Amino acid sequence: MTRTVNDLLEAARARLDRPDPRRAAELVAHGAYLVDTRPGWQREQEGEIAGALVIERNHIEWRLDPTSDARIPEAVDHDVTWVLFCSEGYSSSLAAASLQDIGLHNATDIDGGFKAWKAEFGGS
Repeated sequence: MTRTVNDLLEAARARLDRPDPRRAAELVAHGAYLVDTRPGWQREQEGEIAGALVIERNHIEWRLDPTSDARIPEAVDHDVTWVLFCSEGYSSSLAAASLQDIGLHNATDIDGGFKAWKAEFGGS
């Protein structure tokens, strides 16, 4: 049986507790890290969220895995809460599920992505 990308997305989202932008901001206020996974061209076109870490999708597992030699300083253990976002919340759902697969059980993504954040809070 062949799985489609929609099957993967559905399976990923079934195990994520995806916050809306307001709840994501509350998580950040309580110590979570907001991570922008969009490529540079998309950040330039759409805008950015002040204070978000920028780690493009193709680097996310290496940078956030606390056992990786390529980890960022914030990746101190498997209990860190990572709230990812892409433009609309599709690739970030797949990325968050991938992070959960490597033991980062508090990884999730913003429901609606950057566009939902911008609609809620405005752009920067």
